[in-house]
Amino acid sequence: MSYTYSNDIISDLHKDARGFRPTEYFWEEWTQSPEDSKQKIWDMLCDEMKQNEIAERAAEEQAIVSFRKSVAGVMKIANCNWKVAVRYLVDAEGDNINCEQGFDFFLWKQGIGYNDRANIRKLYKEV
Repeated sequence: MSYTYSNDIISDLHKDARGFRPTEYFWEEWTQSPEDSKQKIWDMLCDEMKQNEIAERAAEEQAIVSFRKSVAGVMKIANCNWKVAVRYLVDAEGDNINCEQGFDFFLWKQGIGYNDRANIRKLYKEV
């Protein structure tokens, strides 16, 4: 059997797959496992990480759709452009649109992914 696992980065893989560093129990199991078992654990964590990435992308896609609907709704109700509508949404959350970190935090709380947040910030500044 070909082994692809790495003792050096198993902690990083575990964090990417499960969102937290390995527990003492995990480390005890890992250090006492034969190579075949370590490879199975490694492969399982890789699969978990891939599934999490797929779920995260789907959630981010849904979040941007929801955000666009919210902006469109505010535009319709307030009879304003999208930039003003976004400002109203940010103000409603109590965040600071004039501070890049505050604006980014608002977008992050909406579940919007990094690339979409960067695009929204760029468009907001351009208008």
